[in-house]
Amino acid sequence: MYASFIFIINQRIMSLKSLQEKIGVGADGAFGPGTMKKAMEFYKLTPVRAAHFFAQTAHETGGFKAFSENLNYSAQGLQGIFGKYFPGTLEESYARQPKKIANRVYASRMGNGDETSGDGFKFRGRGALQLTGKANYEAFAKYLGNNEVLTNPDTVATKYAFESAMFFFERNKLWTICDKGINDATILELTKRINGGTHGLEDRNAKTKKYYEYVK
Repeated sequence: MYASFIFIINQRIMSLKSLQEKIGVGADGAFGPGTMKKAMEFYKLTPVRAAHFFAQTAHETGGFKAFSENLNYSAQGLQGIFGKYFPGTLEESYARQPKKIANRVYASRMGNGDETSGDGFKFRGRGALQLTGKANYEAFAKYLGNNEVLTNPDTVATKYAFESAMFFFERNKLWTICDKGINDATILELTKRINGGTHGLEDRNAKTKKYYEYVK
């Protein structure tokens, strides 16, 4: 358990530091104007697109801190979030076992094999916008032009955390929404497409406008 905890912490640190190393700024693990401007240049984003992209990913990762799905649920948590996968008292035998939980709730969907295949845990949510499922990892590998994320899926939580989010934006044509500008209506529309609702809208709104000030 302790080793697993340290691994998760390291992923959190390395994701933003990997970005900073990639774009050529000091890898201090802090996101500020310098990182924002260099990232915008590196990924060839307009100021408007950069503000939307990094604001949304900042919110989804809790301030660029969580790049791998946390599946360490209690029995009560499983019933509340994944109740349909745990009829009766089945959740008791899965509680606090992330690998077993992922293999069950993600089995036989999103390109994954059945529960015994281990695909659910292997291809669990990772990256700045939680890439999930074998089929999505395969599509992302094709987008990258290499299979590293299939042989070493943890790279989606570190080396390719932001590229996986770029892939999501491109695949779902979100850049066209970003291009509508920095305003409440656009932030709302983009949030609904990413979140499926309006969770955290106030924070997303504030971050978008703040980050735009960094680069406009």
